[in-house]
Amino acid sequence: MIEVFVSHPSDRLDHYFGARALAGLRALAQVRLNPHRRDLTLDELVEACRGCAALIAYRQTPGPAALFERCPTLGVFLRCAVDIRSVDVPAASAAGVLVTQASPGFQAAVAEWVLGAMVDLGRGVSRAAAAYWRGEAPTPAMGRQLRGSVLGIVGYGAIGQALGEAALALGMTLLVTTPQPVEARAGLRQVGLDELLGAADFVVCLAPATPATEGLMGAAAFAAMKPGAFFINAARGELVDDAALLAALDGGRLAGCALDVGRAPDQMPSPALARHPRVIATPHIGGLTPPAVEHQALETVAQLAALLRGELPPGAVNPQDAHRWRAWPRAAG
Repeated sequence: MIEVFVSHPSDRLDHYFGARALAGLRALAQVRLNPHRRDLTLDELVEACRGCAALIAYRQTPGPAALFERCPTLGVFLRCAVDIRSVDVPAASAAGVLVTQASPGFQAAVAEWVLGAMVDLGRGVSRAAAAYWRGEAPTPAMGRQLRGSVLGIVGYGAIGQALGEAALALGMTLLVTTPQPVEARAGLRQVGLDELLGAADFVVCLAPATPATEGLMGAAAFAAMKPGAFFINAARGELVDDAALLAALDGGRLAGCALDVGRAPDQMPSPALARHPRVIATPHIGGLTPPAVEHQALETVAQLAALLRGELPPGAVNPQDAHRWRAWPRAAG
């Protein structure tokens, strides 16, 4: 059997990989685990991968050129997540290492988090609960219901579509902006970003993080939003100019904000925004449910099983350069 190293910190293995996936992996290979409750340094990662044919990489484990150069037995870098921006794919290709990524399985989980955030923002749930926890009596305040409100979704991929279906079912009007054409239907219109920002009661950022979308939600975007609207980011921190968002909150342009991502390490919301009284912040938990996590972990195991059969799995990023994997004995596993 081949040897595989799983880089997930020991205290995150259950949450971000799971017992079912680990059992499936052990049926295919000899498995080494990260013994530490932290991410490994490059030198530690190189040592841990010594003699291993594959690395199953935690979402925070980078793939620099030095890793591929210093691990001559490593044939496959399997990212147990969608995001591979911290992987030097050209360097992996030059070394003959195959890189794979998992497909998203967290659409429902993130869409549900956004719905909860909208209810919380609109009805002041967290604010009232926090007052009671402090031993204070909160003052009842008029809330904003979802039915009849306008939801603007910036980026209408799989998560946006799942959220959109739920919003329509709740009686919201839906505006979406996305490069791909979207078929008009009752309650839904595709519009430009400026129109969406000016009309939406809730603006949800779900656009992909690319060089073109860096800082998409900046000072101009927040100034274009409807006064008293709410902003929600469940995509990537790079999409938002934190200083501009803070100014929009302090200036009263926005009634509130919910963040599950940000520019702090591990895509966490930045502390300056997270502690703002008009912000509801969570530590990147939108996709952290057992079905969502298991989807990617089990898919990663299935990718390895396919590779052991000599097959390229879905999610292979640079198959044309996978020289090391092609040298694996097909009897392995």
